[in-house]
Amino acid sequence: MNYKYCRIQGKELAANTRTGKGVFSMLNQMVTNGVMEQEDVDLFHEIDSWFAEELPWPPQCRRQEKVICYFKTENSEMMMKMIRPLLWLLERYDHPYYVVYTNTPGEIVYEDQYQVVVKVDENIVVEDLQANWSPPSDDY
Repeated sequence: MNYKYCRIQGKELAANTRTGKGVFSMLNQMVTNGVMEQEDVDLFHEIDSWFAEELPWPPQCRRQEKVICYFKTENSEMMMKMIRPLLWLLERYDHPYYVVYTNTPGEIVYEDQYQVVVKVDENIVVEDLQANWSPPSDDY
């Protein structure tokens, strides 16, 4: 199956969207926390600057709306080439991440040549299991 969109995200949740932080947010946090060696920080800043020059900054992201971004797979060869060193940095510092592929990312509110921006579904319900929960018995 061919997928239209790709997103790299972590386990930790972004404060404004309550969804997995994107690759740039994860690495920015690692820089802020002083996790990486200076050579790796420099590599991240170089790649981050390249993306800032090559990709438009969607207005929804600038306004910190509840949105997430996906790369378009149809023409993302150069984007993914530039992302690979970022994935290497995550792996080098044992930072877990997921590569998510989809054809149905949600309601697209912005689109350009390389990316789409999608509204975060406000109706997502996360249920916690109660401490005293147990599976149903087979005694029906």
